[in-house]
Amino acid sequence: MTAAIQERPATRPGRTPLVVRLLVLATFVVILNETLMINAIPRLMDSFHVTEQAAQWVSTIFMLAMAAVIPITGWFLERFATRQAYALAMGAFLLGTVLAGVAPSFLMLLLGRVIQASGTAVMMPLLMTTLMNVVPEQDRGRVMGTVTLAISVAPALGPAVSGLVLQLGSWRLLFATVFPIAALVTVFGLRKVQNINEPRVSSIDWFSVGAAAFGFGGLVYGLSLFGESGQAVLGTGIVLAGAAAIAIFVVRQLRLQRTGVPLMDLRTLRHRTFGLSLALMSIGFLAMLGSMILLPLYLQNLRGLSPLQTGLLVMPGGLAMGLLGPTVGRVFDRFGSRPLVLPGSIGMVLALGGFTMLSTTMPYWQVLALHVLLMVSLAATFTPLFTLGMGALPAHLYSHGSSILGTLQQVAAAFGTALVVTVMAGRADHLVASGVAAVPAQVSGMRLAFVVATALALVTIFIAMKLPNRAAATGTDEAEPGTDGHPVAEALAVNEA
Repeated sequence: MTAAIQERPATRPGRTPLVVRLLVLATFVVILNETLMINAIPRLMDSFHVTEQAAQWVSTIFMLAMAAVIPITGWFLERFATRQAYALAMGAFLLGTVLAGVAPSFLMLLLGRVIQASGTAVMMPLLMTTLMNVVPEQDRGRVMGTVTLAISVAPALGPAVSGLVLQLGSWRLLFATVFPIAALVTVFGLRKVQNINEPRVSSIDWFSVGAAAFGFGGLVYGLSLFGESGQAVLGTGIVLAGAAAIAIFVVRQLRLQRTGVPLMDLRTLRHRTFGLSLALMSIGFLAMLGSMILLPLYLQNLRGLSPLQTGLLVMPGGLAMGLLGPTVGRVFDRFGSRPLVLPGSIGMVLALGGFTMLSTTMPYWQVLALHVLLMVSLAATFTPLFTLGMGALPAHLYSHGSSILGTLQQVAAAFGTALVVTVMAGRADHLVASGVAAVPAQVSGMRLAFVVATALALVTIFIAMKLPNRAAATGTDEAEPGTDGHPVAEALAVNEA
């Protein structure tokens, strides 16, 4: 038995392993930064004398960098032991945080955000892969509920946290607040996190790296341009170029799979449950990020609320999502996915449908209730979907499955943002050109954007109906013969014996 596996302590049934708890905390801290800068855009415009379109790059470039780096994480997590991967990821995040916090220029700030995102991109696949290797199958729903706090709630809480911090000082205070917390998490994690994998020395296909970076990064960048005035044509061109690069990437991976060294193993998509879970999660992230963009615009531009007031209004939804995560996980462990995913999908449709009735006089309690319903519905779907999807894969595909999941999350987020902003702006511009006042035109545009989001969410109900209540025996859901073993879990069983 290898030293890497022997270092891993025994896991008691019913308890969350320490390594998972530490990785959840670290992942929460780093993913929070994806949306942390949304409310800081006006401050950045004043500080660096840049336009609103340029200032928005602090958020866009974070998603862009993550989309470019995540495809590499499958290889990365096989190449390095758990502690090494954790140290490199958190080290990059801390370096990026320092550079961004002291940035004397806007370009330096963007560089810091790219380095931050590179570390962040590793953490979610690292967390998911570790969880699937160390948590017994009967406990995965409960533990995955805790993971929901990091990967879903953190982006939802980012604007609220930044709104509060910005009331106290400069935008630099955001990075000054994050750094000591991340540093403490890193130091404590390095003392406690143990290796649970056996690193494998393997080559990397640099052509695939370039194709993935250009393809997924270009797709996210092109989609982000749809929200900017006059950039639709350029955005379309970049999206098409990115899609072509992704097609080349896919062909390359299919060819490399014959030699056993693909950068992103697409055999994960042969597992039906994983594919269905991936599709439903992508639409869920699209709905979540789309609402995160539209609601601040509605509350601040049309209702006159401050960033802090806006953050406080949407915070209960994010908190409800996080607090319900472990409970949803326990329900899944006991009853399976059907009591959760289908009601959650219906709730998501109802919440988005409710937002199609937005007006300048809609009571704030109604906005709050609809947002809470949306977040609770997403909580009811994400935890079972993560567990079902990853549980349908054999152990040797965990890192690649989490890599694909993370990549699609970023693309769905960018697509959701671009879609709702484009629909809203197009409708509003058309009405203004017809003589309608600006405010009613914007309200109408937001309604139409939520109509489109609701129509897309309807698809999740049909997907939910096709999902199994539980995954088949782990890793055997339409898997290849001989790939259903879990060497780490088997080694653990030997150690415990």
